[in-house]
Amino acid sequence: MTTAPEPGALLDVALAEARTGLAEGGIPIGAALFAADGTLLGSGHNRRVQDDDPSMHAETAAFRAAGRQRDYRSTVMVTTLSPCWYCSGLVRQFGIGSVIVGEASTFHGGHDWLAEHGVTVTVLDDERCVAMMTEFIAARPELWHEDIGEPS
Repeated sequence: MTTAPEPGALLDVALAEARTGLAEGGIPIGAALFAADGTLLGSGHNRRVQDDDPSMHAETAAFRAAGRQRDYRSTVMVTTLSPCWYCSGLVRQFGIGSVIVGEASTFHGGHDWLAEHGVTVTVLDDERCVAMMTEFIAARPELWHEDIGEPS
């Protein structure tokens, strides 16, 4: 019998991606897509700033890095921050079965909507994720507001 991987261990992959994005001068959000057994399919981080591409969110980057899958129902999307509506739509469009959210206190995205539509959602309230986003928002409020589509 295979034991499901610990959510915290999966989050560590997304957190490393978020730290990479921050070091590159971008928005510190990371994500990873895993198979049900914990096999990493793909990971990525928000690259909106680095690529000058408003569609390059962390979940999108992880999804693209995973490559084409025949079925996404048993996959797990792990993200350091509650997914925005754009990324929540990606989860629904492709039927990703589970989402693990590092934190939802600095930004409450579409994870409630995902849960209402049958996606298994786990919010970890990880202190590392909260601290990283809180510090980033305080240091770069204009970039943060741009990312979430709000005026600064």
